[in-house]
Amino acid sequence: MRIALMLVAIAPLFGGDFETFTDNSLNYTQRTEGCLGLRGNRAPEVLDAMRAALENSHLQGCAGVNLRLAGAAALLLDAAVKSADPGARAVAVRELGTMQKAEYLPVLRKAAEDAELIVASNAVEGLVRYENHASAPELREIALMGGVMTALALGDLLVGIRVVGLMGDASDLPKLRELGKNDMAMGSGSRGFGVMPAISLARAAKTAVEAIEKRAGR
Repeated sequence: MRIALMLVAIAPLFGGDFETFTDNSLNYTQRTEGCLGLRGNRAPEVLDAMRAALENSHLQGCAGVNLRLAGAAALLLDAAVKSADPGARAVAVRELGTMQKAEYLPVLRKAAEDAELIVASNAVEGLVRYENHASAPELREIALMGGVMTALALGDLLVGIRVVGLMGDASDLPKLRELGKNDMAMGSGSRGFGVMPAISLARAAKTAVEAIEKRAGR
């Protein structure tokens, strides 16, 4: 009863969008329209509803964008760290990356090793979005991790390898050489096929090695 009264009280303030968004009897197309109508709204009740919607696979995309645009980073961080739903964590880290703030780097870096591929890949996508290259150290660490899961999580592993080439030192050479030799195991299993041809990884690793050795004066 208390919740119903609250909805009645605040619905006029949001032109019916809040009521539409939170009405479980409506279909998700209708609720998404309500979500879009609330974009930019910073009312506490709206933000709480958006946080709750992050746990709903049909609404979490819209809710995540709304939270970012409303500056509700604390709620996105809460979802990124605490949510049991992989979709919610994935949306949260993606939106945090879009905000490009240094304080979110540790959360994104940790999420890049999430056991759920959708979370890891969105975390790496978030790291790549940092236009000021503040995430370069994190991308460097991820690129050197190697392994099939890392290759898949990095929608573009080449980005990470290139970062190592630009910022790495002699201590990175053994791992880069390993990546160059073993990329067939990390690729699609057949040269020239798949979204990430294995041969391109070897070439990028060798280029990174050459760049580091050149800086070292070898």
